[in-house]
Amino acid sequence: MGDVLAGIHATWEFEPDSVLIRFERGIRTPKLFQALRERRIPHEALETVTLTPGKRGTVVLRAVPRQGADPLMEAAAGQLKEGCDPYRLVLPAERETLAEYYADELRALLAADAAKPTERYVVAAPELPQSFKAYDGKASFDGRQVSFRWFWTGASSAKWKAGDQTFPVAALSGVEWRSPEVLDGYLRLLPRGDAPAAPAQADQDPAAVVFGLGYGPVHESLPFAAAVLQEIRGASVAPVPAPRAAGGRRDPADIAERIRHLGELHRAGLVTDAEFSAKKADLLAEL
Repeated sequence: MGDVLAGIHATWEFEPDSVLIRFERGIRTPKLFQALRERRIPHEALETVTLTPGKRGTVVLRAVPRQGADPLMEAAAGQLKEGCDPYRLVLPAERETLAEYYADELRALLAADAAKPTERYVVAAPELPQSFKAYDGKASFDGRQVSFRWFWTGASSAKWKAGDQTFPVAALSGVEWRSPEVLDGYLRLLPRGDAPAAPAQADQDPAAVVFGLGYGPVHESLPFAAAVLQEIRGASVAPVPAPRAAGGRRDPADIAERIRHLGELHRAGLVTDAEFSAKKADLLAEL
């Protein structure tokens, strides 16, 4: 599509094969967004797109990721607060019609099997290297191994006895991230093979670091967990799918409906003359 939709805390740029989300920087922007900076979301990574009323005169455009498409969301496991969801774009309510148009455009580009989980990650995890300070140690990851270096001020005697730890990616099967915004937050590395029936508490487990006030915040520990998870599950992200081939024509009735909708946006002043002409030409080219 090539268009840009600016919202609160983020801007979505609609490209032929993906949505490029650029996050703003500022004191009101969630720190997680600032840490992520930008993310490219291939259409293949999306299950659906929703548009719902927001708070205080806003609407929320949300791209719903497919299960297994994004290591960040898999690591988060539903624990992110609504305001920190990187797939939400909050817009003023007066832009609802325009947001509805883009939602329809995105839905038309989703994969035929969008409701099914992806076979591999198609959204890239945050770049390496990654590190953060937990309450009881410092965690570092360079793409090949995870290291925990214990702090004498916070580490338990069990961890001191075990000593600093290094975990090759090949020896891990996954990660378990419990948000630092709840009690007993931690990041645990899960080994390959048979796991113990009852894992030790995180503060006693040398394969885990625990969070505390100011230690292991979401914007540091979650990107870390996502980066580790991506390397564990294959060390690479599926390539962005190529744009639709020229021969893959769309239903003429669907094109006509989109042009009609585009005309309504133009008459409402939400789309300029130049934007209307360019988009109409793009749609006609798909016939």
